Parts: sequence; C-alpha cells; structure tokens
Amino acid sequence: MTIAQMIAGRSGDVWTCHADDSVADAVNMLATKRIGALPVVDADGMVVGIMSERDVLYCLSAHGAAALAMKVRDVMTAPVHHVTPQNAVLEALALMTRRRFRHLPVLADGRMVAFISIGDLVKYRIDRIESEAEAMRSYIQSA
Repeated sequence: MTIAQMIAGRSGDVWTCHADDSVADAVNMLATKRIGALPVVDADGMVVGIMSERDVLYCLSAHGAAALAMKVRDVMTAPVHHVTPQNAVLEALALMTRRRFRHLPVLADGRMVAFISIGDLVKYRIDRIESEAEAMRSYIQSA
C-alpha cells in the first residue's frame, strides 16, 4: 500500500499559511477549518515548515498572549519531514511514530500534492484490514 493509493481520488484544498503570517491568523485558520496543522509555504509554494496546534501551545506557554502577535516563522516546526507518493503507508506511519508528529506533507518533484495526518494513515490501514478480513470470511464460507 502506497501513499499514492491512499490519496487517490482525494478532493479538496490543502489549507496553507505563510511564514510571515501572524500566529493569530494561523490560529484563526486552524480553528475555522477545524484542522490540526497547516503546511507553511514560501512565495514559490515550497513547504518550509508546519504550524501545528502543539506549536501554538508551546508558544503560548513560553510567551503568553504576546505569542499571537509573533510570526509563524518563529513558531513553526522546521525543517520539514515529508513522504512521496511512492512511500508505503507503513513507512509513513513508522516515520510519524519515530519522530512523534502527526502530519506530513506528500511531495512529488518538490511540490506538495497532499497533506496527510496519522488519522488518515490509520483509517486507511484499518479499512484495508477489514476488507481483507471480509474477503477471507467470504472465501471460507464459499469453500
């Protein structure tokens, strides 16, 4: 199972922010879109960081309300780890587990083609396991 198979047929935008945006603007987008993280892109659309709920919490803990006036570049997680569409789903899960993060950009030829969460990977994996179990039950019943 590859990341390409998992993201095939996906529709919808990947919401992003810019390094020069304020933390308040990024927090507003996270809340409005009901998402846990935003890829941070530069003027050329290249991913330069990830702004997550955790980043916001750490920043608020360190700087209080003044954190909201800070720039995303001062709070985001960088450098960015990523996967490609050719990576296996289990490779991405292992990377997320080992590095203790929950979101990964999917890059093809240096460009972001998707943004996946650990929830996406776990759901895909569970769906595949359930499908395989159902196929096995059908096979056994037909024998």
